Amino acid sequence: FTLVCRDLSDIAVYAKVNNGQYRQIKAHTPGPYTFILKATSEVPRRLMNPKRRQIGIRIPDNKITLALVEELGHPLMSTTLSLPNEELPMTDPYDIRASLEHSLDLVIDGGFCGFEASSVIDLSDEEPVVLRRGCGDVTAFE
Repeated sequence: FTLVCRDLSDIAVYAKVNNGQYRQIKAHTPGPYTFILKATSEVPRRLMNPKRRQIGIRIPDNKITLALVEELGHPLMSTTLSLPNEELPMTDPYDIRASLEHSLDLVIDGGFCGFEASSVIDLSDEEPVVLRRGCGDVTAFE
């Protein structure tokens, strides 16, 4: 799971961030990045990797998502919508509604969001590690 935050102030509540990590995150957000960081005690256990005590954090460049997080006043838990026996995640709001409308309370039509995932950068150790190359340019972390 990933916590979607509205800005950098949310990150410090849920993740342990040093000055270097903060500068790297600030330079790349909002944007298509998920940062893996050491979790604080504020993160519910079911949201973090139990062996490593880490959490994924995102500040996306998506006006709808940021508006939701702002209105709620706290981060949202996020994951990719992948159905069993399907190769690709669901990204089209019309397909999502047709397939799952009786299982969901709400589908927000923000348009087709594409298949390319965020880049995942592990910042939990001294040196950044690129775990997945996605939409975001990762050259600054290599």
